[in-house]
Amino acid sequence: MSEITGYHAHVYYDANTQAIAQQVCEEVAGLFPVQMGRMHAKNVGPHPRWSCQLGFGPDAFDQVMPWLMLNRQGLTIFTHPETGDHLADHRDRAIWMGEMLDLDLSIFERIGV
Repeated sequence: MSEITGYHAHVYYDANTQAIAQQVCEEVAGLFPVQMGRMHAKNVGPHPRWSCQLGFGPDAFDQVMPWLMLNRQGLTIFTHPETGDHLADHRDRAIWMGEMLDLDLSIFERIGV
């Protein structure tokens, strides 16, 4: 079994929901040991919508995930583990809250991971 070294939760939004997403991301980062990334107003990496990445360790999973479940305010959140196998982490090991979207997984094939 691969070792999980951390998690990334990607909060998806658009121009109409960006303020809500920023509020959710800032709140969870203030409550738990979560590193909040930038608020991207464009699609980044494999993500099909604007997003903000929340990074957290395995020891915070049992706090962060239930909080996001109860406080996501209708936003779609895509969460995956960090094991070093980026393709499998995004394709096979993900947890979706809300709408399941198609990721552009071809980026992992192009970079050979």
